Amino acid sequence: MVAILTSPDGVSSLLLQRQFRPPLGKVTIEVPAGLIDAGETAAEAAVRELREETGYMGTVAEESFIMFNDPGFCNTNTKMVHVDVDMSIEENKKPMPQLEEGEFVESFTTPLVGLWEKCIQWEKEGYAIDARVGGIAEGVEIARRWKLFGNN
Repeated sequence: MVAILTSPDGVSSLLLQRQFRPPLGKVTIEVPAGLIDAGETAAEAAVRELREETGYMGTVAEESFIMFNDPGFCNTNTKMVHVDVDMSIEENKKPMPQLEEGEFVESFTTPLVGLWEKCIQWEKEGYAIDARVGGIAEGVEIARRWKLFGNN
């Protein structure tokens, strides 16, 4: 999911996570994510996973189209759900994750502005950057460099 936390003063940040991933042997920088349970929609799964992994309560803003991660190799796919997290509500002031035993996930936030540079910095520090985070960073960077939203 793409979870944006908005504070009462209007400042918005992207919610990210650090998590050790054995196949890489590294800690990754990821967006909150999870699998869709039987009978659940992507939006319902996003809200549930947000609550379980981070403790935050969010509202679905929109869903993306289905994206295939590596269609030349496998049929794994992703659907991004955009979630707004209102930091002014009581439930989000002291979020309590509901992690499974043995699960280590550290949530943190970062501004969208400068995300590209942060990804470069994190990689230099030894973190693995999840493709979804990289895609968001690249989209923001392209929009900045090409001034796509300056007067729109």
